[in-house]
Amino acid sequence: MPLELTPEQQAIASGARGEGAAMAMRIVAATARLMGAPSLIPIASAHIDGALYHGDSGTLFAEKLAEGGAKVAVRATLNVGSLDLTGCSKNRLEPHERGMARRMMDAYRTLGCEPTWTCAPYQAGHRPALGSDVAWGESNAVVFCNSVLGARTNRYGDFLDIACAISGCAPYYGFHQPENRRAKIIFDVSGLEVSFLDSEVAWPILGSLFGREVGDSVGVVAGIDHHPGEDALKAFGAASASAGAVGLFHVAGVTPEAPDLATALHHQTPEAVIKVTGDMIKESRHRLSTVADAQTINAVAIGSPHLSSTEFDRLEALIAGRRLSVPLYACTGRHALATLESSGKRQTLEKSGVIIVADTCVVVTPILPAIDNAVLMTNSGKFAHYAPGNTGYGVIYGSMAECVESAVTGRPMFGAA
Repeated sequence: MPLELTPEQQAIASGARGEGAAMAMRIVAATARLMGAPSLIPIASAHIDGALYHGDSGTLFAEKLAEGGAKVAVRATLNVGSLDLTGCSKNRLEPHERGMARRMMDAYRTLGCEPTWTCAPYQAGHRPALGSDVAWGESNAVVFCNSVLGARTNRYGDFLDIACAISGCAPYYGFHQPENRRAKIIFDVSGLEVSFLDSEVAWPILGSLFGREVGDSVGVVAGIDHHPGEDALKAFGAASASAGAVGLFHVAGVTPEAPDLATALHHQTPEAVIKVTGDMIKESRHRLSTVADAQTINAVAIGSPHLSSTEFDRLEALIAGRRLSVPLYACTGRHALATLESSGKRQTLEKSGVIIVADTCVVVTPILPAIDNAVLMTNSGKFAHYAPGNTGYGVIYGSMAECVESAVTGRPMFGAA
């Protein structure tokens, strides 16, 4: 079916709103044709992942849009950049890269995007309504938006996300279409210990396993008897999107499109049922660590996705005023940083040796010191997946409590509550 543009969309593509908007509309329309979408649909908002510096071409692209007079047509929040503009942390970018990264961040602000600089915009007040169509980038933000909020977005990649925001529309395909949101695979955790399911450490492990088992399909988690909290679902979604290509999951009785198992399946027979066992959990946890026998650690990093205010409260309680032996990098957005500063908790945490990282994170820009054979401990399934390749650090996975105890002693500590 050929793509049909409305008269307004055709006018924008022809330059009615300037060359920048015309370029954006042409990009969206070309993508729609490639994906076989019959039309473009209006969107309520966007979350832009393309402001992270990966090379000069990205900066020049954003500046070309701005030079063409483009402005976002819908609310558009910004994902992490390559610089911590708050000054909480420093990175090791070379002068040219630093300059281009700053120009890129400035260009996206010129386009009208909100300088939220967080991978968790849903924690910063950007929470589109159930059933609304949006164009979000960044894997954890996409899966949270689809799954926990029940808004509808595909995994919009760099530059297509800003093109959608400027044009105000997105291709009608994939998760925008209700029939594609049906769960096809049941991920049954009813055989696992309740104490494990209630623990913080469970959700990145489960998410990593879910991602590997489900891939890019839609699955529904069955066997959860109560809402585990948004931070748990955030961790699950981030790990599943990193280990697989998950853009949408359901949890029966918890997430908005799954009031029960039958509804999540759209009352159809599942294609597969995965009965999760304790041995599968052990293997999944083992996979999250790349270092087996380290006697010491060089750093701890938490906050991927960015830490919420609730997680900072837990971090402060776990440290309990002690001095850390190795730096603990706590990555967050400026929305949470503002709360830390107003409550005096930033000073308390930094006095203990916590390094707060805002606007970015330690896995996407060089903040961690360059150390041979270095070891990083984390409670993030996403950090565990990406850190070895992005930072060169070996990884040990543990709970937040285990991460804190390890930061205090300087060596891996397990068994902390």
